[in-house]
Amino acid sequence: MVRVLIADDHEPTRKDIRRMLDSDPRFSVCGEAADAAAAVARAVETRPDLVLLDIRMPGSGLTALWEIAARLPQARLVMLTVSEDESDLFAALRAGAHGYLLKDIDPRRLPEALYDVHQGTTAMPRQLVSLMIDEFRDGNPRRRAVTSTGELQRRLTSREWQVLDLLASDHTTAEIAERLVLSPSAVRAHIAAVRRKLHARDRRDAVEQFRRSVT
Repeated sequence: MVRVLIADDHEPTRKDIRRMLDSDPRFSVCGEAADAAAAVARAVETRPDLVLLDIRMPGSGLTALWEIAARLPQARLVMLTVSEDESDLFAALRAGAHGYLLKDIDPRRLPEALYDVHQGTTAMPRQLVSLMIDEFRDGNPRRRAVTSTGELQRRLTSREWQVLDLLASDHTTAEIAERLVLSPSAVRAHIAAVRRKLHARDRRDAVEQFRRSVT
């Protein structure tokens, strides 16, 4: 039986998904969460086989995805969202998503798609598969940005990447600490680790390297 954690800030959506999965003997819903911090906490507590995340939930589904992927590398992670934006798709894949499904999916198809992900395949709507193929085929600057971002991200842990991402968005140490539910000293330690790994002179240099990688 596949143990599933459902993370979505829209309670009716969570209930609909839970009802759907509860009716399928292959699945067992082990928990629910309404924001990123709760999703990470519940995932660590329940250690699900598969996690469903809404990309737009409070605290960012991508933030939760990065953290859960780092803490539970065996879990399969799927974004279930209304967003067909290519930047959201690529960000989710870079963060470690094993699937990216749209909320308008046929309800009868969702359990099958999730079970396929659990079995090791990738679930994605056809139109987004085509978009991804086009992105990597055309050789334009966006493709180079995705590649360079991946190279930079591989040098950092998921938490270090989150801290650097927020730092590049002009958040202060205190703001980053509050957003990621960390102490300010922990944030400063992560920044020091980022600088060391990137051989950056200071915070500004680390941020510039990050911005060049995603531009």
